[in-house]
Amino acid sequence: MTRITSEAFGRLFDAFSATADRIELRDYYRSDLEDEVVRRFVAGEPDDMAWSKPWLDMIRARTEEGKLFRRVRVVTVPLSEYQRCGVMRVAPHNIEAGEDIRYLDRAQATDLDLPVFDYWLFDVGTSAARAAKLLFDDRGSFLGAEIITGDPLGDLSAAFGRAFSHALLPEHFAEVHRLG
Repeated sequence: MTRITSEAFGRLFDAFSATADRIELRDYYRSDLEDEVVRRFVAGEPDDMAWSKPWLDMIRARTEEGKLFRRVRVVTVPLSEYQRCGVMRVAPHNIEAGEDIRYLDRAQATDLDLPVFDYWLFDVGTSAARAAKLLFDDRGSFLGAEIITGDPLGDLSAAFGRAFSHALLPEHFAEVHRLG
């Protein structure tokens, strides 16, 4: 595996040609920005989502090019305020931009043989296929990524497929878990 910086990781979203699939396994991702977003959500304050505009604009641009973004968030129920914010406030904007986000109860994921790390899969099934194993410190702050190529991609792709097929759209997840 080749370790890359946060900046090099960001460039992967300019370089992929067809698909970008993400699996999130952590219950919490820490950044000063996300801490403030959750604080506003918990306080019932509005959020114009300006902080996510670059990401949402990038998703829109890529999906308009015919590229596919999919994400599965494996979450612990009952949800933390951080996770509730993701389901109720953040995910709808990502979906509107073109990303297909699904939620999977961690209790249901135990039989799916998922990896123990977060990753993005890019262009699976093509000669440019690769994965980015995401690295975090103990507090959940992003440190960078390691690029994975070759044989492990089949297992990572199959794991994503299993998770995606069992996961629910945010509105269905919210209904099942009475989040509204």
